[in-house]
Amino acid sequence: MTTFAIVDLETTGNAASKGDRIIEIGVVLMQLNGEVIQEFSSLVYPERDVPPFITSLTGIHEDDLLDAPLFSEVTDEVYHLMKDSYIVAHNIEFDLGFLNEEFKRCGYPPLHNPIIDTVEMARILLPGSASFKLGQLSEQLGLGHDQPHRALSDARVTSDLLNYLLHKLNQLPERTLEHLLKVEGKLKSEWRPFIRKSIENNRYEQTSPYPFDLWHGIPVKRIPQEEVVSNPPLPPFKKWVEKAYKHTDGLKKLIHNYEIRQGQEKMTEMVFEALSEQNHAIIEAETGTGKSMAYLLAALYYSIVNNERLLVTTHTNSLQKQLLEKEIPALEELFGRPIRAVLYKGRNHYISLVHFSYELEQSYQDNYDIALTKAMILVWLTETTTGDIDEIQLPSNGKQFWHKVSADQSKKTVELEEGKESYYHWAEKEADSADLIITNHALFCMDLISSEQRLPAYDRVIVDEAHHLEAVSSRYFGIQLNYKELQRQLTQFAEMFQKRNYSKIPLSPSVVTELERAQFSVDEAKEELNHLSRYLFQRIKSHKKKDKTKSDVGRIQFVLDGKEVGFRSTANEMCHRFLASIKKLAIAMEKIHDQLQLADQLNEDYRIPILVSRLSSQIELTKSIRDQLVDYFDMSDSNEVKWIEIEGEGATNAVYLFKEPLNVSEILRARLFNQKRSVVLTSATLSTDASFDYIRKVLGLEGNVEAVEASLPSPYDFGRQVKVMVPNDFPNIKASPEEYVEAISEAIYSVATITKGRMLVLFTSYDMLRKTYHLLKEFIDPEEFMVFAQGVSTGSRDRLKKNFQAFDQSILLGTSSFWEGVDIPGDDLSCLMIVRLPFQPPHDPVQSMRDQALKKEQGNPFMERSLPHAIIRFKQGFGRLIRSSTDRGVVFICDQRLMEAKYGKYFLSSIPDVPVSYRSTRELVDEIDEWL
Repeated sequence: MTTFAIVDLETTGNAASKGDRIIEIGVVLMQLNGEVIQEFSSLVYPERDVPPFITSLTGIHEDDLLDAPLFSEVTDEVYHLMKDSYIVAHNIEFDLGFLNEEFKRCGYPPLHNPIIDTVEMARILLPGSASFKLGQLSEQLGLGHDQPHRALSDARVTSDLLNYLLHKLNQLPERTLEHLLKVEGKLKSEWRPFIRKSIENNRYEQTSPYPFDLWHGIPVKRIPQEEVVSNPPLPPFKKWVEKAYKHTDGLKKLIHNYEIRQGQEKMTEMVFEALSEQNHAIIEAETGTGKSMAYLLAALYYSIVNNERLLVTTHTNSLQKQLLEKEIPALEELFGRPIRAVLYKGRNHYISLVHFSYELEQSYQDNYDIALTKAMILVWLTETTTGDIDEIQLPSNGKQFWHKVSADQSKKTVELEEGKESYYHWAEKEADSADLIITNHALFCMDLISSEQRLPAYDRVIVDEAHHLEAVSSRYFGIQLNYKELQRQLTQFAEMFQKRNYSKIPLSPSVVTELERAQFSVDEAKEELNHLSRYLFQRIKSHKKKDKTKSDVGRIQFVLDGKEVGFRSTANEMCHRFLASIKKLAIAMEKIHDQLQLADQLNEDYRIPILVSRLSSQIELTKSIRDQLVDYFDMSDSNEVKWIEIEGEGATNAVYLFKEPLNVSEILRARLFNQKRSVVLTSATLSTDASFDYIRKVLGLEGNVEAVEASLPSPYDFGRQVKVMVPNDFPNIKASPEEYVEAISEAIYSVATITKGRMLVLFTSYDMLRKTYHLLKEFIDPEEFMVFAQGVSTGSRDRLKKNFQAFDQSILLGTSSFWEGVDIPGDDLSCLMIVRLPFQPPHDPVQSMRDQALKKEQGNPFMERSLPHAIIRFKQGFGRLIRSSTDRGVVFICDQRLMEAKYGKYFLSSIPDVPVSYRSTRELVDEIDEWL
């Protein structure tokens, strides 16, 4: 009978090699049938201090360890408990590394038993999990976890997790298990015997409860047949919308604790009127209005009654998720039939099973990350009905592998998958019959600018989070290229010319010659790209300081303008040498492509069409690279902004090239507002100084383009729920930047002491955020406050938010993306601190060039662009604090310009009417204490 020794350790830190020691050990001995036969647990005296963070995490104090045995006193028992078993841990390298270090210290040989890492196993068998941390997995699976970060409790939960995962393994289809055997050898965990046992079980009894289909030799979850939906007659709109909002069997019945909100019904009526009368509309709906529910009611009614598909585009994925998973399902009963809403994405999001099947056959040459990626995808395919890779989190190198197997590899010239055996075609089919297509601003803008249709046809669109439309369209109407991505593409090209790809395919000598020529052209292109990147990097780094600025992520920026003729001329020449290599490569690929097409007619080898489709895709890519770079260093077009960014401390060829149009308003007017029958722009922040003039101007809603407009106030009682506080004693940031950071840090600590943490601090600069974080860490005891910082603490925005909410007394420092789209309702957030008014950096390349253009037109860049942009950003930041009618808190703004500059009043007039205190920091802290 197989035995597992499931182990968990608590330690003084992460590195045994640097002297960190074990402070607690827990071992659970379990048999394959799940029966626990023995447990062991002990505190361990570490012979060194226990850091406060570890005490805060585990609850183990130094006093608890004074009478604990040394590890040498428990070594013999632990060693003999584990030596004949599979060793299992949640992150095996950590636990086994520490144990073997201690065994070595005590004169015992290291253990080299077969191992299972439940992190790796969970990544493969639960690929859709949001997190693979033990606590989150136990919560997700309902395993129960009495004492997180205590060794025996963690070991018990790991044993429950192992049981769950082995059961899940048994439920997989036999063919999936056989494919897993192809990659198992490259993984950490030695689970071949368990895969083989599952295959055996599968043969003699159908263990899988799920229906599967076989597509291209790979088991996939059966996609349910689309229901035929009939449209029951709906009453006239006015009568129907009144029922939805005011009757007991309307929204009150469908949504728990639904409250009628001022402005929500009015917004529904306005959106419906705009859609029906083919008008454009600008609707600002402040926090709490319920704008997404309001426009969904109007859009769905219009779509169903008129049998016309509508488009909704958002900036953030979280809003798309909210629409699809929460709000649209809640509304179905009002329409008397299922709502057909589809999330639509580009080809590169969907897997091509033909290409994935091909790559599975090449598994002998995989590294660890690729093997892990393949294993994750194999299991995910038994669960997904969309084939959309955003459903799982691939390892970093797995994203490179994804480029080889996405539906982007098979398009236009060579279609390898059709109809029911292609997720992308399935998505297109669903979109064709949808009431509502939901997409993001990126794909929306690509569709507007591209000659190739990226979205299904539509005439009416609702643009939510519309304050982002200018920035996103500017980015997608321009170009973004970087050295690392170009090198990745060239490496992927080179893989195509490996002779092993063509083994057993009868090739003429001329094709073999072209393969060698293409490989030479790739090497040449890489070399030329290296020369160009190194030249750009070194010239920009050595440039005078006044010509360079820093981006918000710390990259050095250099704007290309009419000056520096010699620099541009040399760069242009080097760029064209690179493009000449790319052209030679494209010619060689076209010859190979044509020869393979001929071979395909004479041979029935499944690999040939795959190679042809990849070559076709790559030829297209070489054309795209040439189109984007051919005139990059040419300054003849004055309507474009071009700049280069380099990593100041990075590799000497980490170079990024950007180009954006100086003015997107004309493009949007021509491609969007003049083409579509109705465009509804909505957001919580569209107006400045009670006017929509700014948003109209930047988005092209001027001249002969008409649009109705409305501003719907928030239903919250901000006067009662919020106080704004501005300290009058902060040092001058320009004269004393270091003192300013000290003042920020002191203010954060003083206010956090009153609010018991529960504090979000918004920065406009990563540099200042980092300095503040490191200063706070010097004097804040982790047992008092946990401090998390974007870009410093590990994890995504959502992960940082969850960590912030998980601790009772925590402080979260954020910049850029934290200014909006982050909901921390209720008691989790009591204070929002805004460090500086959110003006764009004056030297931002696009901003500075647009300012110059405005000056030439006798305009005022500050009043017409910088100030309105900052006000909209400020309103977004302010909106983080109050997310419900019961929230209450303080907005602490550390920028005296709000009270002393002439333009400060515009910021204050843009937010609801709330009490404002302008006093010393000490007095404000006392006021917060009294008020809260």
